[in-house]
Amino acid sequence: LQRMLSIAVEVDRSPNCSSCKIADVIFPFILNIPLRSQREAFLNTMESQLLRCKLLELLFQHSCEVPTTLPLSLAKILYFLSHSSVLLQYQDETATWQKWDEMLQYLSLMLTSYQNVILAFPLAEHLRSSLNDRMDLIVQKAKPKLQDNDDISHLDIQLKIEDFISRMQQVLGQPFPLQIMEKLCMLR
Repeated sequence: LQRMLSIAVEVDRSPNCSSCKIADVIFPFILNIPLRSQREAFLNTMESQLLRCKLLELLFQHSCEVPTTLPLSLAKILYFLSHSSVLLQYQDETATWQKWDEMLQYLSLMLTSYQNVILAFPLAEHLRSSLNDRMDLIVQKAKPKLQDNDDISHLDIQLKIEDFISRMQQVLGQPFPLQIMEKLCMLR
């Protein structure tokens, strides 16, 4: 399934457009996956970094009271950190901190996937371009174009993380779970 989804994104003239369409179809099914381990297995095994970004973007938009119109960018990921609530409805007695832990896990996964799409690897850095155009861009050694919303400062990051910590303290109280702090440090 993951290979077929990856190929479906790649063969289109506009991988960005096809990943949006596929994510729109898959998203309702993700909402109905009952266990965190199953959701994580599905998202972690996804071969298409771009499709993973789009699915996680939909998931976070779904969890925001006020969805953002920012394009997929580092600024949007920071927005999700500040404005997302618990991502999914839970049918079991999962502890509140574990729900927030899952949210941070997916935010880190989204950041990693986004970096792979935009910044990281020479063959992957043009994933928003069609396969034919991508080969030309790689041969020309063209650098991917960053968006204005990818220009964030350390202060922006610090303020959003402090905002998140204060929200978490209101919800959870003390003591603050170590797993949450580890994920925040990793995300930072």
